[in-house]
Amino acid sequence: MPTTVSLIGSTGSIGTQALDVVRGEPERLRVVALGAARSVDLLARQAAEFRPEIVAIADEGLAPALKGRLPDGVELRAGADALASLGGLADVAVNGVVGFAGLPVTLAALAAGKRLALANKESLIAGGPAVRGVRATPGAEILPVDSEHCAIHQCLRSGRVDDGELSRLVLTASGGPFRGRDRSALARVTVEEALAHPTWSMGPKITVDSSTLMNKGLEVIEANELFGVGMDRIEVVVHPQSIVHSMVEWTDGATIAQLSMPDMRLPIGYALSWPERHRTPYGPIDWARLSSLTFEPPDRDAFPCLSLAYQAGRAGGLAPAWLNAANEVAVAAFLARDIGWLQIPDVIADTLEGCDPGEGMGPSSDVAPEVVYEADRRARVSARRAVERMAA
Repeated sequence: MPTTVSLIGSTGSIGTQALDVVRGEPERLRVVALGAARSVDLLARQAAEFRPEIVAIADEGLAPALKGRLPDGVELRAGADALASLGGLADVAVNGVVGFAGLPVTLAALAAGKRLALANKESLIAGGPAVRGVRATPGAEILPVDSEHCAIHQCLRSGRVDDGELSRLVLTASGGPFRGRDRSALARVTVEEALAHPTWSMGPKITVDSSTLMNKGLEVIEANELFGVGMDRIEVVVHPQSIVHSMVEWTDGATIAQLSMPDMRLPIGYALSWPERHRTPYGPIDWARLSSLTFEPPDRDAFPCLSLAYQAGRAGGLAPAWLNAANEVAVAAFLARDIGWLQIPDVIADTLEGCDPGEGMGPSSDVAPEVVYEADRRARVSARRAVERMAA
């Protein structure tokens, strides 16, 4: 029997690459549900090709335009809860939704006891206190789709984390389009420059996050949540070639790394096929042509978002939710050309000053989703005010 797949965020970068993976092994993978926010044309074409049982669109106003383009027998769901309703329908739910909006999908998939192929890091980072409880649901498991966390997941198979053999995790960063520039050289960064990533093809939000190194900061918090490793044992190193996707160092001094050419279909295939290996190779290395692998420390003065992420991760509680919300607002303002690139960390720092990490959490580290949603709402209000002041 093939593994059934529910693909939420099917029209985005992760979603379209996940469908590439399914095309490569149709006898082992079958798409039973597709969901997107607004992209009617592409969603309709995907439904015609893959013939899922259910298609969902978050924008209810677009449902009539989509309905007439779906194959006979395909159920259409629409509205605010439509995407999350797909989370428990298949053996594997792929969460490729962008930003905090992916939290309901994450909660639904885990609460249903499903394997979650998680590309939506924000839902785990911001929603960590709410996600911890549903992760204990029998059958529920998270397989990270980020190349870095997928690499760590693979490397951890070589040792015993629970027995104290783990020394540290090392996340690699490409350095983004501005690697090597000092703070003064970044004062006039344009939107177009920030979106010109040297290695990866991604959506605009995550591409800007890569340019500020916030993406790496968010990944540090995500690694803390995923693997239960303290913030002070998770390090970041800049690796421009993006071939070493991350490393695990053990107490005996051995370092295990996962290497491949940059191709997001590898971590997607890993998550869909777990615990087996995917049969189609993505990103194999031609060792005869690989000339060098280089590493350097990140410049935290030029890229202060990384330190802000460590600050929020160490504070814990709701601080990562405030960090994530402030970053989403700041990046949106930058893409709208309301603030400059250097003002993104300024908005985040200003917002974090108003955060009480333990507010509303009570004695347990596990909280209701509503507490996280309220923290996100308040942080966005604060961040928008900061944007307004800086744009004035």
